[in-house]
Amino acid sequence: MMEIAFVNGDVYLNRAWARDVVVCVEQGRIVQAHAGVSEHGNEADEVVDLEGGLLVPGFIDVQVNGGGGVLLNDAPTRQGIATIASAHARFGTTGLLPTLISATPDVIARGLDATDEAIALGVPGCIGIHVEGPVLNAKRRGIHSENHLRKLDDEMVDLLVRPRAGKVLFTIAPEYLHADQAKALIDAGVVLAMGHSDADYETARAAFDMGVTGVTHLFNAMSGLHHRNPGMVGAALENRSAWCGLIADGYHVHPAAMRVALASRPLDRFVLVTDAMSCVGSDQTSFELDGREIVVADGRCVGADGTLAGASLDMAAAVRNAVEMAGLSVAQAVDMASVQPAEFLGLASERGVIAAGRSADFVRLDRAMAPQATWIAGERVF
Repeated sequence: MMEIAFVNGDVYLNRAWARDVVVCVEQGRIVQAHAGVSEHGNEADEVVDLEGGLLVPGFIDVQVNGGGGVLLNDAPTRQGIATIASAHARFGTTGLLPTLISATPDVIARGLDATDEAIALGVPGCIGIHVEGPVLNAKRRGIHSENHLRKLDDEMVDLLVRPRAGKVLFTIAPEYLHADQAKALIDAGVVLAMGHSDADYETARAAFDMGVTGVTHLFNAMSGLHHRNPGMVGAALENRSAWCGLIADGYHVHPAAMRVALASRPLDRFVLVTDAMSCVGSDQTSFELDGREIVVADGRCVGADGTLAGASLDMAAAVRNAVEMAGLSVAQAVDMASVQPAEFLGLASERGVIAAGRSADFVRLDRAMAPQATWIAGERVF
């Protein structure tokens, strides 16, 4: 067992602020965590001076297309996943779902197998995979290639329901989802989210009734809210239990729209996501997606026609933006980046808070909310 004393700062211990904490870690998990270090600080194996800053649970990002110069679509391999996870660790992300943008079945199969391999070999931070598409509505496809869009057939269902080492999140346009398919996927442990859809309000509600529990990047690439036609956005905002992802970069969702959404339904049913592309954690000013050039400028990723192509956003910045743009407290924003995504994925008993029994995943922030250090399973990785 190893003891780490975090001193001279505030620790978000079991979802409440404490001053100075000793955390006991064994085999990557927290055995015990308690406030006050006067009796134990000098005996700890490691003493970390927070320098007046914060220690919070490691961030969990359920939508990460790339990082460190790598897109998962281009490198659906263990090495590609390791590069992406390492790039995001420096921004406090300790658990992520590398995400496939609509791809061919062989690329999806390779991505699923690579995720299994990454988890089996202990790639820090990889906890599963997000398959976003290719069963999407062409009208709302965004930057997804229309050439890759297809129906949800038995072959794809069979691929997705195979036993996997980590979590599988599948984003689908609900107008193309049938109840028997939803049941087969959910019974196999697949987490279903709706997105890139032109579904009307009634269709979106029916998908929730089928067991869909997530809404991928709320507002973006979906039928909007109109007072006579509530659309998918209306169905999502009305729903009290589904988890809605928000890209808090100021570009995908106007801060006012974000504030309205957060005020309209339970705050504990929102999760921050980055939708990060390969540019995050790299010096890229452009990259290619399905043969199209994507330019990175002014904090955005855009195609030649101005379509947003994912985001140039990391989780630490998303947390800061949730505080600055949406008026949330630091604790509320941290919850949206840690415990709430863990709950969405069914992993709340394993990660998302600094408490006994959870993975020893932490991020040290300065008072400006900039990451200074990251630990995954008790090991400092940044």
